[in-house]
Amino acid sequence: MQPTSDHPYAMAKRAGDFIFVSGALSVDENYQPVEGREEALAAALERMTERLASEGGRLEQLVKLTYFVTDITLREEANEQFVEYFTEARPARTFLEASRLPYGATVEIDAIAYVGE
Repeated sequence: MQPTSDHPYAMAKRAGDFIFVSGALSVDENYQPVEGREEALAAALERMTERLASEGGRLEQLVKLTYFVTDITLREEANEQFVEYFTEARPARTFLEASRLPYGATVEIDAIAYVGE
């Protein structure tokens, strides 16, 4: 994904054997916030996965995720999401509450993947 005037930074950037993924929001393709707790978590993970894939990465290569949420009580749903999507060698995770996120989103996820041998 190339930078745009709306996003002057790389959505994902490969550096050696690592891919760094910029924060992916719980928004649809038109940047409208996704409603619902589990739906918002799923949308943010989907956007992050798309960005990761743009540099050739896959979910099983993730080593670290950071979740920013506007409601800290989303932690339990995020834990359930982890169990569903990361069955083996789960990545490290940080979970933080933020007062606001862009576009009215309720979840943002950034990530680091290791794609070496």
